[in-house]
Amino acid sequence: MKAKIIITPKKAVLDPQGKTVLNALEHMGYRGIGAVHVGKYLEIEVTGEAEAVRKQIDEACHKFLSNPVIEDYRFELE
Repeated sequence: MKAKIIITPKKAVLDPQGKTVLNALEHMGYRGIGAVHVGKYLEIEVTGEAEAVRKQIDEACHKFLSNPVIEDYRFELE
């Protein structure tokens, strides 16, 4: 089974990396871009029962892979 995890800054948190990318895109002539949010994408191969894997991945995201104070995460199992 594969867990696909996306971690992004919370909406209320300043994202300086996203702001830099936005400014660069505008400088390069791209128009109409409202906001850019830079995050992390992880794929983790895992075995086990789906519900146990879901719980394990959620715990790993909350305790280690993300900073729950400033980041949100979501994942799907494939």
